[in-house]
Amino acid sequence: MRKISITSLLTALVGLGALSLLAFPAQADNLQLELGKHGPRLKLMEDCDPAYDDCEGPRRDDRRDRRQSRGCTEDRALDKADRMGIRRARIESVGRREITVRGRQGGDRVRVTFGTERGCPILDRE
Repeated sequence: MRKISITSLLTALVGLGALSLLAFPAQADNLQLELGKHGPRLKLMEDCDPAYDDCEGPRRDDRRDRRQSRGCTEDRALDKADRMGIRRARIESVGRREITVRGRQGGDRVRVTFGTERGCPILDRE
């Protein structure tokens, strides 16, 4: 008798859980799927508060990340070195104001120092 009542109780709980899922598709217009560099993310539009969020883009807290993304990164420095004809380019050092890349060009060893500003300006070339 007790075994039957526990089984029926568990079945009722599973049934109630399934009923709550049936109401979910009715709210599908409030879901937003974001595909970004950190992977896919589901976001409820009710969570978006225009006073604190830019509902179309990153939060205001991410201003610094957006500023840095405009500057020169290690990947951008390697891409620019590749466009300059430097083969087997690799990062030698990264500082606050400069990124140094080493590689080969025309059989010679080459070292190029890029600034971290926008466009990866060339500061030094050896």
